[in-house]
Amino acid sequence: MRIEIAGQTDVGRKRTHNEDNFAIFGDFGLYLVADGMGGHASGEVASQLAIDTMREFFATTQDDPDKTWPYKMDRTKGYEENRLVTGIKLSNLRIFETARNNPAQRGMGTTIVALFVTQQGVYLAHVGDSRIYRLRDGVLEQLTEDHSLLNDYKKMKHLTDEEIANFPHKNVIVRALGMKETVKVDTRFEEPRLGDIMVLCSDGLAGPVSDEDIQAILMSSPDLKTATQRLIDRANENGGPDNVTCVLARWVQ
Repeated sequence: MRIEIAGQTDVGRKRTHNEDNFAIFGDFGLYLVADGMGGHASGEVASQLAIDTMREFFATTQDDPDKTWPYKMDRTKGYEENRLVTGIKLSNLRIFETARNNPAQRGMGTTIVALFVTQQGVYLAHVGDSRIYRLRDGVLEQLTEDHSLLNDYKKMKHLTDEEIANFPHKNVIVRALGMKETVKVDTRFEEPRLGDIMVLCSDGLAGPVSDEDIQAILMSSPDLKTATQRLIDRANENGGPDNVTCVLARWVQ
């Protein structure tokens, strides 16, 4: 199987600048979406730092697999999963230190979702409330769990649909790159099947656009580029309250 990729970002209808970033690093099999926070300039700096650090780390470790890493390997994980987690942890540290050394950027951070394609299968990693979905056999499934206050409340209490809709702190995330000197990275492994589509997106898409609409748009679009445009258009039609970013990956013959 081979992979088709498309990615796009949009400022949305309510924001004056775009703090999201995405990356398609085909040479590494690495695909990223990062949603920055921290106000004008700072959020954009944080998400770009994450993208740049991941690219640099993957380039260095691809050229020199024996290079000493900044973190010890987790012996419960394989080499490639460790490589992905280490890149994200390094991104976190660079954002944290940059913010600490520059008062104007204090408090900046970013979410990240990553898809890393290897010969064995696909590793997913994330920090924050950006998401990865998979469309398989016409069924859309969320593969990541939001690191958000709302999701914590959902797990602790049985909230009604109305309570979820009216929750006052929907945008509060409890884990992000740059918040602390160290970060916990959630990972999972998947074996892709022919026809699978993976969706990496910021909450600017996952918030305004329902899972049912995401599924319908993916299934009705003739190609991935059209699908990314339609997803962003739908988010903007539904108010476009935030920057909107998505990267789509489809397994084909």
